[in-house]
Amino acid sequence: MTISCRPTKALAILGTGSDVGKSLIVAGLCRLLSRKGVRVAPFKAQNMALNSFVTLDGGEIGRAQALQAQACGIEPTVDMNPILLKPESDLRSQVVVKGKVYEALDALAYFERKETLFNIIRECYARLAGEYESIMIEGAGSAAEINLRDRDIVNWPVVELADASVLLVADIDRGGVFAQIIGTLDLLAPHERRRVRGMIVNKFRGDLRLFEDGVRILEARTGLPVLGVVPYLRDLRLDQEDSLDLAHSRLVQFKPGLTNVAVVLFPRMSNFTDFNVLAAEKDVALRFAASPEDLRGADVVILPGSKNTLEDLDYLVTSGFPAAVDSHVQLGGELIGICGGYQMLGHEISDPKGLEGGGMSKGLGFLDVTTELDAPKICRQVQATSLLHDVEQHMPVYGYEIHMGRTSRGTANPCFHIEASEIWEGDATSDEGSASENGRVWGTSIHGLFDQAGFRRGWLNRVRGRKGLSPISPRESELVTTQLGAELDRWADHLDKYVNMDTVYSVCEGR
Repeated sequence: MTISCRPTKALAILGTGSDVGKSLIVAGLCRLLSRKGVRVAPFKAQNMALNSFVTLDGGEIGRAQALQAQACGIEPTVDMNPILLKPESDLRSQVVVKGKVYEALDALAYFERKETLFNIIRECYARLAGEYESIMIEGAGSAAEINLRDRDIVNWPVVELADASVLLVADIDRGGVFAQIIGTLDLLAPHERRRVRGMIVNKFRGDLRLFEDGVRILEARTGLPVLGVVPYLRDLRLDQEDSLDLAHSRLVQFKPGLTNVAVVLFPRMSNFTDFNVLAAEKDVALRFAASPEDLRGADVVILPGSKNTLEDLDYLVTSGFPAAVDSHVQLGGELIGICGGYQMLGHEISDPKGLEGGGMSKGLGFLDVTTELDAPKICRQVQATSLLHDVEQHMPVYGYEIHMGRTSRGTANPCFHIEASEIWEGDATSDEGSASENGRVWGTSIHGLFDQAGFRRGWLNRVRGRKGLSPISPRESELVTTQLGAELDRWADHLDKYVNMDTVYSVCEGR
């Protein structure tokens, strides 16, 4: 069946709260529409996330919108996420507007810019609407944040801008789904409620027959159809912006026959999705380490990216991690730093312009590098080759950089060579990253380097070799990459089975 959509029909997926599954619902619906031949694009006016993505033109957007664009079969652009908020502290966020750093603002200062920012949102939406048949809009938080109604630029103002119909998503897994849905609808203004076409109950566990009475109650109390009760889909390996199951991660057992990887959990950790593909490898046990004790038994310790490198470095020191990390290295373990984690491995990090509060901090001293924080933020996609010892030389690596730090290398060897880039100051080739003489301590500013099956397997086999384990065929890692690529279709098929898609399609057709 082919859907014939009139131009710019919009459907908004709003939630009863945060983390109810809006992002993945949008991604799945985008996939289904795309498979029906609809030219569809995602749109989230304002996102708050520490996991981000760099577009081809060097713009920074929420990772969820990049995934949703992938679901649509299109290239992500900054128009899909005009405003990205990246929290630097509990009171202040870095505001990214149309992919570029705008300013660091507290909440009150941000709200004062509502009119200016919404004009930008309107401009970005208009460009998408002029190019695509259908726009799938994602809301933020709850659809009924009544105390913020006069400052809202992401939920109902966007719904009205797009003249969109609305589906309301609730999370039954957290409990209280009746209060979530009925309470949310009760708090909506009459003209808002009239736009709601139905409800989706998400993350159901157990026998669906047990909720048949629940469906009838919801429909009777609201006068709206329950369009689907979506079972929780186990082992779904799709990048999710701010969903990290720490409790489950800490239960991961390190074993002698596996490559045991510990990623230090920073309070302001960013882009933890860098490690999703590692966790998917059958010969890898990956644990997020919340304490020095969580590093025990690790073959590799990784310091990840950070939104506030100085603050997270201070946390690292005060929590007792340096001694545990040093012991790990002295015993022959591998230590890696990604982006902010790479900066921490050097001698010092300075912030003369106060971009992260100012001052200077002594680094961990594992690599002969120093870092100075400066603007503008470097956002670029890169193509590089590996220079790491005992990993196939010139192995291609594709990834992206997002950082304020300018890291200067002393006597340390580089570990990558950038061959091509889309960069804020023009194309460039250069050596990148740093590695110790024995290659067991290294750092880089490149996110996403483990996504390449060839490099990932070559590096994993290097770790396995040090443990006396036999190498594993690159085909196994290629299979992992293929399987991850098929996850969008698996999720879309799941939604197609449990959601009444006729209603979604009818919106696209203007019915």
